[in-house]
Amino acid sequence: MFRGYLNEEERYRKCFAGGWYLTGDLAKRDEDGYFWFVGRGNDVIKSSGHLIGPFEVESCLLEHEAVAEAGVIGVPDAVAGELVMGFVELKSGFEPSEDVRRDIVAFSRRRLGPAVAPKSIEFSADLPKTRSGKILRRLLKARFLGLPEGDTSTLEPSGPDARQGRLS
Repeated sequence: MFRGYLNEEERYRKCFAGGWYLTGDLAKRDEDGYFWFVGRGNDVIKSSGHLIGPFEVESCLLEHEAVAEAGVIGVPDAVAGELVMGFVELKSGFEPSEDVRRDIVAFSRRRLGPAVAPKSIEFSADLPKTRSGKILRRLLKARFLGLPEGDTSTLEPSGPDARQGRLS
């Protein structure tokens, strides 16, 4: 186990409680006693008293026939705290439309319930990803809310030039 965060001794000390190291991961226990990973504590969406793991919602969205890739974030809401918002890339043969958007939302509401399913869906032709292919939720959120993007050094180059091996 590592011995600290560089130049952040207090942050490291806050990771311990009663001799236990707290990872920052959240889990829930079902009625049968099984534990289920919800998400990182700093990545969970808090909406109307529910703790919603983006991974659970993204996994559901990926089950829809039109969705190739999905990223989910929480956006501020005065009443609920945060609302679940989905960003999707569509599979070849599907075009962005209100009908497709409504169908994806309805699909996720049936599978996840109205409290967990995205309240809205945005179409994207190019979700921001790391070089290893992981969708950068923090970047989705920063771009959507008009916030600083922070470090983008791990961002996979995108656009037509990047796909052909040239940086744009």
